[in-house]
Amino acid sequence: MLDWLPLSLPAMLFLCAMVGFAGFVDSAAGGGGLIAIPAYMAVGLPMHFVYGCNKLSSAVGTTFSTARFFRSGALELQVALAAAAASFAGSALASRAVLLLPDAALKLILLVMLPVAAVLILVRRDLAGPDRPALRTGRKKWLLAAGIGFFIGGYDGLIGPGTGTFAILAFCVLMGYDLSSASGNAKLLNLASNYASVITMVAAGKVLWAVALPAAVFGIAGHLLGSGMALKKGARFIRPMMLCVLALLLADLVVELLA
Repeated sequence: MLDWLPLSLPAMLFLCAMVGFAGFVDSAAGGGGLIAIPAYMAVGLPMHFVYGCNKLSSAVGTTFSTARFFRSGALELQVALAAAAASFAGSALASRAVLLLPDAALKLILLVMLPVAAVLILVRRDLAGPDRPALRTGRKKWLLAAGIGFFIGGYDGLIGPGTGTFAILAFCVLMGYDLSSASGNAKLLNLASNYASVITMVAAGKVLWAVALPAAVFGIAGHLLGSGMALKKGARFIRPMMLCVLALLLADLVVELLA
């Protein structure tokens, strides 16, 4: 087991900058893992430590952006908590079931899902519209919140990148939230799924603290900046960012499948 990993100053600065940028993107639109994971790989970390360090820095950063959305009132706390609890359960179960599916099958699933999500954002312009509370009344909203949390938390445990993006989409389409509120709810959901993974990684000794903690500080800064932009500019900022993230995810999957 590695107790520490010496990194040169340029490597550490590169890693911290990329994790900070990943936090900025992730706080508004999700998909920060697509930036952070290759950065951890580029500085030479073994893959288990790549995932462990990324989950830790992501969870810490998401904690701060979630708090910012909460303070601004840009989430419905009870619904978000219900989704978060289900997300934690879904992520915990999925992290144990991930070896049952081959990598190629998981990538193929994403390759089908991502274009659908991109088309949905482009066609459903009412995603960026006003809040639609009629879509979430009575028992229905609790079932929807728990369902969104469980399945997207499971997705995070199985695959990871794009979790926040899909959570935002689900809260908009299925529950009628505006983009800012959907982003706030998605943050709490994603926070729960991240911590489910972090607990597993820490218990397995797969977190290099000397690397993950400095990177996490920059991730916090990125999350605070990104969440501030999302709250200030709303749909004008979130919607284009989501499209960029989906395009990057799709390109990455195509490259992986063709490799």
